[in-house]
Amino acid sequence: MADAGNKESAPIGGDEFTNTELENNKNNTMVEEGSTLLRRMEISVAEAEKRTGKNTVNMQEIFTVYLIETRPIDAITEGHNPAPDSLWRRYSEFEILRNYLLVTYPFIVVPPLPEKRAEFVWHKLSADNMDPDFVERRRIGLENFLLRVASHSVLSNDKILYHFLTEEHRWKEVVYETGFQAKADSRIKALSATFRVKNPDKRFTEMKHYSDELQSLTSQLLRVRARVADRIYGVYKVHGNYGRVFSEWSALEKEMGDGLQSAGHHMDAYAASVDDILEEEERYADQLKEYLFYAEALRAVCRKHELTQYELETASSDLISKKQQREELATGMVRTFSFKGMTNKLFGQETPEQREAKLSLLEEQIVQGEETVTEKTVECEEYVKGAWVDMQRFKEQKDRDLREALIGYAVMQISMCKKGIQVWTNAKECFHKM
Repeated sequence: MADAGNKESAPIGGDEFTNTELENNKNNTMVEEGSTLLRRMEISVAEAEKRTGKNTVNMQEIFTVYLIETRPIDAITEGHNPAPDSLWRRYSEFEILRNYLLVTYPFIVVPPLPEKRAEFVWHKLSADNMDPDFVERRRIGLENFLLRVASHSVLSNDKILYHFLTEEHRWKEVVYETGFQAKADSRIKALSATFRVKNPDKRFTEMKHYSDELQSLTSQLLRVRARVADRIYGVYKVHGNYGRVFSEWSALEKEMGDGLQSAGHHMDAYAASVDDILEEEERYADQLKEYLFYAEALRAVCRKHELTQYELETASSDLISKKQQREELATGMVRTFSFKGMTNKLFGQETPEQREAKLSLLEEQIVQGEETVTEKTVECEEYVKGAWVDMQRFKEQKDRDLREALIGYAVMQISMCKKGIQVWTNAKECFHKM
């Protein structure tokens, strides 16, 4: 369920980016505002294939690759049906793309990738990441990731994304040339900002708390669903025992035999139907898992804001300190206890020449500090503006997707119950005919 994307443009910001780098990011988009790649290109992850090759340490490994197919929309709308362009990508390459997007567009709630290994599985479901059913669900998840990114008004127009979809061999070189890895914030730095920021934006604090709760409640829901799936599987499969008993009993009874055997067939069919039912359930579970992982993406946007705000506060504090030092030097009065004040008392006052040199240096530092504060203020304001626009877009998308997923899940449960009623209704008819 890819979102059509928000048509408003969002400014690009980030604490590690200079004005030149910000401009480069803006230039890294390909088309006019409001247009998305998904309107110009048909994108699909058509199939998965298991391969064998050597890894980075020259050891043999088995891995899965995914076939990405693309076709221009113009050719399709004009009545042509050209063969799609195609290339193969590993899951790790999708990870590189997403990491690049996270660093380059920190104010955007970047869509998550499907799980690398199965989580919240019920006991009959394989947790092996090479299991064909799991690989197929991951293929669907990777396609959903690309559709979400390609329908986003900002992310979809990034040239690196276009290279990912169209250039099989040079793509990694192009993405690493951007230097995105060096711009990524360290976890320690972000954690430090969380605890040390003095004036956090209440909206982002509340959104961060919401992301924590969303992740917690979604994981609880997935655990409950896994337990229910276990019970449902057991209930359905035990109906196979009804089928076996009725079939054996039919051999014993002459008048009742046909009815018992028919009822047994209905029970056998009911027991066998659970595999398809729970396979459909997994698709709904994967939709919930997407928002489990989306919660971390939302939290990352909030953490980045804390870091940006903390750097603004640090720059402002440094500027105030420098201005106070200038005042103390100019007046010769020290307002608070300091090591400088103690050394002056012990070793005498500085000469006028030394004071003038320090004043001159402080003036330069104050000018630089004022420029830094102005720059950080603009950066923080732009980040807040861009992030808030995208978080509102995400909220609308989330509300719509989760509503559809939960309604679909409820409809599936109702259908499952109706099938159970129908099986026993058919069995009752069989018993009437005995």
